[in-house]
Amino acid sequence: MIIKGKTWKFGNDIDTDAIIPARYLNTSDPEELAKHVMEDADSSFSRKVKKGDIIVAEKNFGCGSSREHAPIAIKAAGIQAIVALSFARIFYRNAFNIGLPIFESPEAVSGIDEGDEIEIDASSGAIRNVTKNKDYKAKPIPPFMQELIAAGGLVEWTKKKIRAA
Repeated sequence: MIIKGKTWKFGNDIDTDAIIPARYLNTSDPEELAKHVMEDADSSFSRKVKKGDIIVAEKNFGCGSSREHAPIAIKAAGIQAIVALSFARIFYRNAFNIGLPIFESPEAVSGIDEGDEIEIDASSGAIRNVTKNKDYKAKPIPPFMQELIAAGGLVEWTKKKIRAA
């Protein structure tokens, strides 16, 4: 799976309240959540982001509460992947559960600027900054987790397995 897109850059410790503020948790509608994604980190982000874009962030992305609304809002806004120095563990799992690929790569984060075009090979972990003609490495996504992403998340993967049985 190859992922290509323009990047948006965020700093350290972007918590789930910055990703989707608690005041919007009265809904679980992905379209509604997408309207407010990253609102407390960048109030105009949801109006600027385009389908296919990629978030690049520093350490501990997705820290804070364990709400699944955070990766749902990101994915619904059209973000197709996140590259960061590190992720909060529960966010990491929630992202894969809803089919959002994420990658940890210190070298890529330090070499990518906002607006750069990048390509990510999920199976090998290769990240190419097309804008700067530079290559980086992330941990590849294990095959089972690639299946989750391809199916659209854990629920859809499970439905597919049940239908096949």
